[in-house]
Amino acid sequence: MNGPLLEAENLRFRQGGRLVLDIPSISLSGGEALAVVGPNGAGKSSLVMCLSGLWTPQEGEIHFSGQKIGADLLAYRRQTAVVFQEPLLFDATVYENVAVGLRLRKIKDDELHHRVHAALRRFKIEKIAERGAKNLSGGEAKRAGLARAFACDPKIVFLDEPFSALDPPTREALLEDFQESLGDIGATALLVTHDLNEALRLCDRLFVMKAGRVVQSGPPEEVVNRPVDQFVASFVGMETLLKGVVTKSEDGLMEIEVCGSFFSAVGDADAGELVLFGVRPENVTLSLASTAKNTSARNNFFAKVTRVTNHGAVSKVEMDAGFPLCALVTSLSARDLCLAAGAEVIASVKTTSLHIIKS
Repeated sequence: MNGPLLEAENLRFRQGGRLVLDIPSISLSGGEALAVVGPNGAGKSSLVMCLSGLWTPQEGEIHFSGQKIGADLLAYRRQTAVVFQEPLLFDATVYENVAVGLRLRKIKDDELHHRVHAALRRFKIEKIAERGAKNLSGGEAKRAGLARAFACDPKIVFLDEPFSALDPPTREALLEDFQESLGDIGATALLVTHDLNEALRLCDRLFVMKAGRVVQSGPPEEVVNRPVDQFVASFVGMETLLKGVVTKSEDGLMEIEVCGSFFSAVGDADAGELVLFGVRPENVTLSLASTAKNTSARNNFFAKVTRVTNHGAVSKVEMDAGFPLCALVTSLSARDLCLAAGAEVIASVKTTSLHIIKS
């Protein structure tokens, strides 16, 4: 990645008298993919609309390549593209829909024809170039919308839930083509999504928004494994959140009491301090209580399975260990261990897999 391509400071946007966006600073480096996640109403789409120049914030400045946008907003918008959840296709052929952005930019016919067909090939819709947009399936329409954006060779592409409402095979194929295309042209991308796995797959950096503000940002692995508070922890899938009291603290290792059980964790909180900590479900390993073997994990708890939910390749296992605990195991392991409600297991967690969220 290169230096900052897009920067915004003190960005505030109000709608109906309500402050819906309050961003002290945000930047995108050249070639970077930034994913924005958060619940409905968090301000994700408003951020896309303001940064793309489609809406004008009441406060703040936006700079593109070091230059403040505003005086020549059209020049900025010609170097960007926006892809919405519902592709805004005209009542014309796929070819004409993909070409429209190039025509607005007054690209000459020969180059226009070349760039349209390159975009159609990129998203595998060249064979339906002459089909009317009204006769497209949902997946074909989304491909046409992406092809139109990429045909313009944008420096920045803004995407607001572009892969939603698709069946899994169609969505997977489109994600692969988009990821490859993004790498091929080296565009900078800001992607809004509700799907955390999608964000982790596509992005270099992750923003978590709540009530118009960014509550945590950073590399995906850091945000997912080291959430700054209970809201972020819950949102990124840290399903086990427990409150406890530090009973011992020495040489960077703590003992935390939770409902009469004791966890060993890495940290430096003082003895007597109340802490909130979390464990990601994939960091909990299970073995049958009747056949349990020694493990390298310091934290081992007898638990009774209360529920097993099959999610295809993986199964979510909820347990009562005197406190609620959740594990994620492969569905094959769940079958091999005969996991079902009432099964007795030993749940093991390494000290390094416990994350202290806050005091």
